Amino acid sequence: MTSDATDPTPSYVLGHSDGELDRLATQARLIDPITRQFFAEAGIAPGMRVLDIGSGVGDVAFLAAGLVGRSGEVVGVDRSSAALERAEIRRRDLSFDNVSFRIGDPTSMAFDSPFDAVIGRYVLQFQTDPSDLLRQLRTHAARGSVIAFHELDWGGVQSFPALATRDQCCRWISETLRRNETETRMGAKLYSAFVSADLEPPSLIVRSVAAGPVHAKQFVDLEVDVAKTLLPEMVRLGIASEDEVGIGTLAERIYGEMKSTGSVLFGRNEICAWTTA
Repeated sequence: MTSDATDPTPSYVLGHSDGELDRLATQARLIDPITRQFFAEAGIAPGMRVLDIGSGVGDVAFLAAGLVGRSGEVVGVDRSSAALERAEIRRRDLSFDNVSFRIGDPTSMAFDSPFDAVIGRYVLQFQTDPSDLLRQLRTHAARGSVIAFHELDWGGVQSFPALATRDQCCRWISETLRRNETETRMGAKLYSAFVSADLEPPSLIVRSVAAGPVHAKQFVDLEVDVAKTLLPEMVRLGIASEDEVGIGTLAERIYGEMKSTGSVLFGRNEICAWTTA
């Protein structure tokens, strides 16, 4: 989600360039199976009417559409017109007749009727006050409906034996995000955010990706793509220089270390919290 002059959401540091939108699509291919499991366990089921917050290019909306079936409906909301233009093209190409998108701030929107579920992925981490957003979104939820959010916790990132280059890359990314007002431990803070929003204490589930040298390429490529997107901001903030990052050879160097050490990398903790309104 991006911001406007009156929006309490900090500037979205990753932006909405074509390259970033492509990265989101790659990210979705790796993370969608986790999100699907989370939302199914949270109770997203056939026939439900779902509000997807921060839809971006539509990945979570399409995932939810698969869970609710043709008897259900998904409405996706985002502040980025560029992202929603791509989402709408994808919706038509994929023939998701039960999905629609709206641009704007969901807290100030009016909808025809309350929703059976309000969901989001990687949204609360970019909010100045996640609890306030949850509190306002609750007004769109029918009584007894599901409220479920999937967020990240960068505290889970590690490798064993340690991969110096990959671990340093992740520290650079995390620090750049943190200094741009992104909550890099949002997953671990979901419980308190829900309770502070006067919601019932949520259930929690955590998963992560893990891979050895043979299967790690797609995960390393994704992390390097994030580093590439954030590189100008890393340099501006003095977190790392272009020479230190060496973005052109970064992935190759990480692969080399993995092969020589036989290391296993562990990704960010993927955490979902859900409760009923």
